[in-house]
Amino acid sequence: MTAADFPHPLATLGWRSGLPAARRIAELDAGRLARVAEQHRSGYRVTDGLREFAVQSPAAWTRRGIAPDERAAVGDWVWLDADDDQIVELLPRQSLLRRGAAGEHYKQQLIAANVDTVLVVTGLDHDFNPRRLERYLLLIAASGAQPVVVITKVDRGGDLDAARAALAALDVPVIAINARDPASIDALAPWLQPGHTLVLVGSSGAGKSTLTNTLLGRDRMKTQAVRSTDSRGRHTTTHRALLPLPGAACLIDTPGMRELKLTGEEDLAEGGFEDIEALAGGCRFRDCRHGAEPGCAVQQALSDGTLDAARWAQYCKLLGELEQAGGSLAAQRERRVADKTQQRAPGKRLIEKYGRR
Repeated sequence: MTAADFPHPLATLGWRSGLPAARRIAELDAGRLARVAEQHRSGYRVTDGLREFAVQSPAAWTRRGIAPDERAAVGDWVWLDADDDQIVELLPRQSLLRRGAAGEHYKQQLIAANVDTVLVVTGLDHDFNPRRLERYLLLIAASGAQPVVVITKVDRGGDLDAARAALAALDVPVIAINARDPASIDALAPWLQPGHTLVLVGSSGAGKSTLTNTLLGRDRMKTQAVRSTDSRGRHTTTHRALLPLPGAACLIDTPGMRELKLTGEEDLAEGGFEDIEALAGGCRFRDCRHGAEPGCAVQQALSDGTLDAARWAQYCKLLGELEQAGGSLAAQRERRVADKTQQRAPGKRLIEKYGRR
């Protein structure tokens, strides 16, 4: 199947009739369908499958205190005014990848919307870090997309077998490639089907821009060398962008992410820690703290080596972060509800005093 098999202009950019957005369109008045291709501080650029152009966002999106997920992100489907380049409505999403934003105060940052597969790119060098990959998988599991770990720089040496073994417990596809070699990336073909959307995430210097260029078949993205001491690179991708691929799939490239904070909406049981959750469920006592309690299945697994101590420590760390982020999220939602109630209160009091006109 090729792009020619899709009659809709946006079919090669991820549009499918079974999407939640398609069901919503059937209920809307006259307008135009578009997909967000880029997001900048000054606004959005969208594509209708024929051209890419700037649009105005709704005034409500500029209001203070609006939740980030109520605004569009790259990959979102939007409904435009029939005549003006103005977003009328953000259409329902199939998936939404996000993280906790850096900083002391709780905020969410949207990465990409309506993604089918998230390619987590990691180099087979100093960049390789199973604990960081576990964080990515936890965020991806909450998004509704499918994760695939892509190990790059296999042509530069490194112990690939050891890397695969370190990721075996995560139970996700692990693909090893040379990002500069078109033949090597044929291994990604199952996730490059026509009409599907992928997003590349990973640290700066992991090889995302190199992989993007190879997938596109041309040098669109700048690439830079990494530091030899820690394999870190500088941000060669400065903003998220939606890119059509030759095989009728499409790709969202993102800047490197060095900090991966949880949002509070993740589930450890669905983010690569199913085995630990199952172990904890096998303890003698339901309220077991997995310390010195008798009959603790977790401590037994640690003792006999079936559970890696570093992975258990990571689980405990993420559990603490998740509880803290969840508390911050709940408090933020309560404040938003209170703010909306306050905003409505003056009008309500006027109606009570003077009645409706």
